[in-house]
Amino acid sequence: MTPEPFGARLRRAMDTRGPLCVGIDPHASLLASWGLNDDIAGLERFTRTVVEALADRVAVLKPQSAFFERFGSRGVAVLEKAVAEARAAGALVLMDAKRGDIGSTMGAYAATYLDKDSPLFSDAVTVSPYLGFGSLRPALDAAAVSGAGVFVLALTSNPEGAEVQRATAADGRSLAQVMLDHMAAENEGATPLGSVGAVVGATLGDAGVNLAINGPLLAPGIGAQGATPADLPGVFGAAVGNVVPSVSRGVLRHGPDVSGLREAAGRFADEVRAAVPES
Repeated sequence: MTPEPFGARLRRAMDTRGPLCVGIDPHASLLASWGLNDDIAGLERFTRTVVEALADRVAVLKPQSAFFERFGSRGVAVLEKAVAEARAAGALVLMDAKRGDIGSTMGAYAATYLDKDSPLFSDAVTVSPYLGFGSLRPALDAAAVSGAGVFVLALTSNPEGAEVQRATAADGRSLAQVMLDHMAAENEGATPLGSVGAVVGATLGDAGVNLAINGPLLAPGIGAQGATPADLPGVFGAAVGNVVPSVSRGVLRHGPDVSGLREAAGRFADEVRAAVPES
């Protein structure tokens, strides 16, 4: 039986639960602000609380893999459990791993996050295309088989990204636009939404590129990084209906109280609904 594509599942989740992605970023300062130690026990408590508070109500949860990997195998075990429990509660899990390599190594990354038999199988994963878009083929193919998604870095919010992403290709397009055009080709004909998304920072102002990729647009930078839901139409223009705004610290700082986390996430979702026209 062919699995339902990620793009269709994401569209339904955003329509029913609200267009919001909440990051799970257990870095040391957040653990401390929750009164937790920067150790496995603190990591586990933090992660369990976020999943308990939000997995049954937000469209997407986005664990940042690095903050779990820093604790070694025990941290990865916490991540595995969080992925399974979040998916069981109905949230789509986007693994923020930003993997990028070539050949069999990229294939191994794809097997890690996009193979249904993997303990880290996620609904989608972030990847880096700057070894060439073709280097992502193992991930794109694996995602298509499992009904998962791939979010490709296009225009990131960090200032250093511009030296690569805004560089000009031989045909005059920016490298970011080259990547976006590849994504549009992958999504051609998909309904209601393609499964290959782009990562475009919400803090960019006018993105200055064509974002009509027929796929989701993950927009990090809402909240602590300075962007607000009201900024989204200016950045994304006509494509704003496909935006998945992502907030991490803006919600997580309201823990460890479960009701505080839920209220903060609900508030951001309401602000996005008010700012973004219904698709």
